[in-house]
Amino acid sequence: MSSQPLILICDDDPLLIELMEFRLRAKGYAVTTATDGEEAFAKVSSERPSIVVLDAMMPKLDGFDVLNRIKQDPELKDIPVVMLTARKNERDIVSALERGAEDYLVKPFIPDELMARLSKLIARQTPRA
Repeated sequence: MSSQPLILICDDDPLLIELMEFRLRAKGYAVTTATDGEEAFAKVSSERPSIVVLDAMMPKLDGFDVLNRIKQDPELKDIPVVMLTARKNERDIVSALERGAEDYLVKPFIPDELMARLSKLIARQTPRA
């Protein structure tokens, strides 16, 4: 098992995945990806990432449904989920946070801001020596 935190990026935009994967690997994180909601939930279940970065609008299963499934599963519910989506409606943001998302960023986003938020969440998970 790797000592690097594993981050699952779930988005149907290959350019965004490539950008995020490059930035996260440069910061020393392990990265796995999913391009639709069904694949995202399957990877959360099988790979147990440290954090999930989840787009709301994806094929097969939208991000809100994936978030619900993660947070309703007793074995997965403690995995932090950060929503990263173009949906900026107040109702969407509040709904995601109420469903258990740890954070919500609206696209277009500032990559360094996302990195800082992910680092903060990972630091909370890291056991203190």
